[in-house]
Amino acid sequence: MTQLDPVEYAILSQSVIAAAREMGVKLVRSAYSTILREARDGSAALLDAEGNTVAQAELIPMQLGSIGRIFQACAALYPPETLEDGDFLVINDPYSGGQHLQDVFFFHPVFHEGAVIGYAASVAHHLDLGGGSPGLNAGARDLYAEGLIIPPMKVNTARDWHGGGFQRLLRANVRVPHQTMGDFDAQIAANNIGVLRIQELARRYGVAKVRAAMAGLQDYSERRMRAAIAAVPDGTYHGEAMLDDDGLGSGPLPVRAAVTIAGDSITVDFAGTAPQVGSNLNAPFASVISAAVSCLKGALTSPDIPFNDGSLRPITVIAPKGSLLNPNHPAPVRARMISVSRAWNAVMQAVAQAAPEKAIAQGYDTTTAFCLSWLGPQGWSVYLEVYGGGYGAGIGNDGCDAVDNPLSNCSNTPVEAMDQDFSFFRVTDYALRTDSCGSGARRGGAGFSRSYAIETDGAQLAFYSDRFTGQAAGLFGGGPGASGTCAVLRDGEAIHLRSKDAFALKRGDVVTISLGGGGGYGAPAERPVALIQRDLEDGIISAERAANWAG
Repeated sequence: MTQLDPVEYAILSQSVIAAAREMGVKLVRSAYSTILREARDGSAALLDAEGNTVAQAELIPMQLGSIGRIFQACAALYPPETLEDGDFLVINDPYSGGQHLQDVFFFHPVFHEGAVIGYAASVAHHLDLGGGSPGLNAGARDLYAEGLIIPPMKVNTARDWHGGGFQRLLRANVRVPHQTMGDFDAQIAANNIGVLRIQELARRYGVAKVRAAMAGLQDYSERRMRAAIAAVPDGTYHGEAMLDDDGLGSGPLPVRAAVTIAGDSITVDFAGTAPQVGSNLNAPFASVISAAVSCLKGALTSPDIPFNDGSLRPITVIAPKGSLLNPNHPAPVRARMISVSRAWNAVMQAVAQAAPEKAIAQGYDTTTAFCLSWLGPQGWSVYLEVYGGGYGAGIGNDGCDAVDNPLSNCSNTPVEAMDQDFSFFRVTDYALRTDSCGSGARRGGAGFSRSYAIETDGAQLAFYSDRFTGQAAGLFGGGPGASGTCAVLRDGEAIHLRSKDAFALKRGDVVTISLGGGGGYGAPAERPVALIQRDLEDGIISAERAANWAG
């Protein structure tokens, strides 16, 4: 392999990382839907010629560790020598290596002097991809009801896009083509930036040096990961977390993890996790890898370690086939973020035994996918947002208030953006939930609530969430966070909905979704009085809660 001097390696490796970040910015700024443009539910990465992730934009942790593996399903059918200028690869099938149908992956080869030297990759959560209901089919009982399935396939920009067959097929199967097709174009724009930047580096420094830098960056991340793992005591540590239910009346559902640290490597085994269910809570294995790796990287390592396939080399993830975390086809998987969030919680609980100073308490840690839709005179209008809640507290910090969960990292959509795009509802309330945080020496993050006044008949609500009966557990004596709720106020009466539900709305209804808080860390009696007073002044806690903080 070509040897690089330290200066060349620094320039090339940081250039590749910068290119991936530029792709992420391009993806978000080119987007049409609020779910991508405002919430930033997408990701971008650069892969080497073998399909290993080299650098990734810091957007969605759920995509960490999975993009390179998802690409392999495409590469198996379409190796580099079969590709020509203008080709790109597409996949969203969870049972061919993908995550869930709404996450569509595009891979554009980077050609230099006729050879593929890498790939530019992007993924976006698309507002609507068909299926049984607009935006979100809460009642799906198999994958086919969740939307259009795209197996690993090769398409060509000139032939199949810009009015070509593949683009027309997608457009014909979505309810909001302006937003959805615009977001597909944003993915192509992001990938084009990645292709251009790697080609520029290859022309300036030569292909051999670019390849060497890509390999060296992965090796560097591996060394740093192994060093961090080696600093943790060897042993097998166990964790468990619970889903409220399966949305069909059964539960709670356990997710169990055994984390074995041996020298500079880790094995995470989810044996003992609940079997797959009939609802959409099942998680494809690619998502489980991302959840486990994201938790371990976040807890055990420094944030300056670049995330790439080198980071994954020391980590092995196992989940029983037919379980909630590795279901059999064609189980529905749309709400897989709830299950993998509990996988994240179980791994973190195990980490708390091995390295207590590095762990955090449970947050609300639930992706609440909330969808309002309406078929008006001009066609479908679909609003979809993913919420978080309160974050878990750590040894030296309170949990963050009203943020997305650790695996999602999406932003809350501004009310102004919703007013601009949607006429069939308006937001009437948006606030932190007083007393929703878990108590402790460090308190958990506060949850929040949003209320939507429905302006027309015929609107629909569909959502999935969790911890409506369960709570985010505290750590080392910390208290639990509050549970979540969703209710529809109709004619003065509150109609309380389940954590996974759908509901037909009418004009005048007010829908309020309330997200829970994070667990606290350490004994509440150890919290400084000044911090309790600050939270009281900020409205995070009530006077009664402040007076009984240690009680």
